[in-house]
Amino acid sequence: MTSLAVLASGAAAEAVGTHVPELVSDRVASRLFDGDATLWGEAAQEEAAKRLSWVGLGRTSRHLVGEIGAVREELREQGVDRIVLCGMGGSSLAPEVICATAGVPLTVLDSSHPDVVRAAATDLARTAVVVSSKSGSTVETDSQRRVFEEAFTDAGIDAAARIVVVTDPGSPLEEDARSKGQRVVTADPEVGGRYSALTAFGLVPSGLAGVDIEELLDDAEAVTDLLAEDDEANPGLRLGAAIAGTHPLRDKLYLVDHGTPARGLGDWIEQLVAESTGKQERGLLPVVLDAPGRTELPHDATLCRLVEVGEDDRPAPTAAASTLDVGGSLGAQFLLWEVATAVAGRLLGINPFDQPDVESAKQAARDLMSQSAATGTEADAVDGTVEIRHLGGDWLGGADTIESALEALLAQLDPEHGYVAVMAYLDREADAPFAEAVDALAARVQRPTTLGWGPRFLHSTGQYHKGGPRTGVYLQITGAPEEDLPVPGRDFTLGEFIAAQAGGDAAVLADHGRPVLRLHLTDHDRGLAAVGDALRGGRA
Repeated sequence: MTSLAVLASGAAAEAVGTHVPELVSDRVASRLFDGDATLWGEAAQEEAAKRLSWVGLGRTSRHLVGEIGAVREELREQGVDRIVLCGMGGSSLAPEVICATAGVPLTVLDSSHPDVVRAAATDLARTAVVVSSKSGSTVETDSQRRVFEEAFTDAGIDAAARIVVVTDPGSPLEEDARSKGQRVVTADPEVGGRYSALTAFGLVPSGLAGVDIEELLDDAEAVTDLLAEDDEANPGLRLGAAIAGTHPLRDKLYLVDHGTPARGLGDWIEQLVAESTGKQERGLLPVVLDAPGRTELPHDATLCRLVEVGEDDRPAPTAAASTLDVGGSLGAQFLLWEVATAVAGRLLGINPFDQPDVESAKQAARDLMSQSAATGTEADAVDGTVEIRHLGGDWLGGADTIESALEALLAQLDPEHGYVAVMAYLDREADAPFAEAVDALAARVQRPTTLGWGPRFLHSTGQYHKGGPRTGVYLQITGAPEEDLPVPGRDFTLGEFIAAQAGGDAAVLADHGRPVLRLHLTDHDRGLAAVGDALRGGRA
């Protein structure tokens, strides 16, 4: 098995030929691995100077192997064989991919939806919880931790013995966890969340769940010198040039599972690329597809097939105008895509390490909570079990049905460069069949269409929605939980919080002049069925 393969054809190959020689001449690879913070310009230098330790994690994270192994054995002695991860964005996506690829169970709780949190807080006798938050102040993970603390206590279980906290040194979460006697594993503070796959954020939950994390680090270390080399064969330089070198003519990146053993890798790449590049009205929009052929490739996209590549098993060429085939072991691909994203940031002229619009949406949610106005604007119309609201301009007109409101939103879609973002603040497991309706919508509009589960996507594609090109239209689906859940020690419920997150997200999008249609389900099952029928092109 080759460590890495990046094969480009069409426009992607032309971009490699155009940009890689200059990247080599500028010594971008070696400077990156030397921690040179000047690679992205003066404006990005301060942030980049404290975000580059990820380049050496294949070596520097080795101390975690023994520490995690010892905690795993201790938990097993207590009868623990179920790990729940409370984390958002980069803190949850990498462990989800790692465990799925290894075939190891891991319950990922990356939602503030009351029904989802309640469902995760079960089987407590055999459960330990990893609470991951880089800043230590993420409201979602703080709320989840409080729910589990109370649940363990009510079940007669010592919460301190069952909760493992992963955070940056000196964070408020570290201080509070240590005061309660909870285990704390500190992560490298000079690594941003979406680059943290090989830090404690990726390794602790995966290792506790039973994954061989030493093998993961071996795979990354094996390609570190290759990716640090100023050479035109460097796969990180080639991949970065291929995905960003065709911008702005091609600013969409279709990620297709084409036989890769890395389960869910496209979702991890999506958050890395979207949050890193979507700013200053520039960026790359990843569109994750489960299988080839689900939708036709638009003219402004590059097709990236995620493949399994062996020595004598090269993927066949494709007739698409811009194509990539990327394969390799999981640990190696984590480092590969991180390098490529950093290179893409340089080519796009943006800072790949900040996320300004993620912070703005968080602040808007906090503002709504403080105003006790989490439900946002009044409904424009009510269609059966769905309330219709619109934000971001006077485009809705007199639309008073789901179908007419959806048509009014789609009328704002740029037919040449636009995309549709469906943002569902629902249960991504229980409501997973809704994705089929989104696929049908994509086939209807013949433009890139993404599905983000809220609030999970706020920590990834949410940045691109607000900071990327002004070409998107946004469909938000919200609903009331079956039963709300108070947050212990706080004066709000999870239902109020997720409503504020949705409202804050919509408000920031509208402030950026982007059209938002919110469909609020007053009856979950009937309302979601009606919305699904509308997305398919009409009620059944």
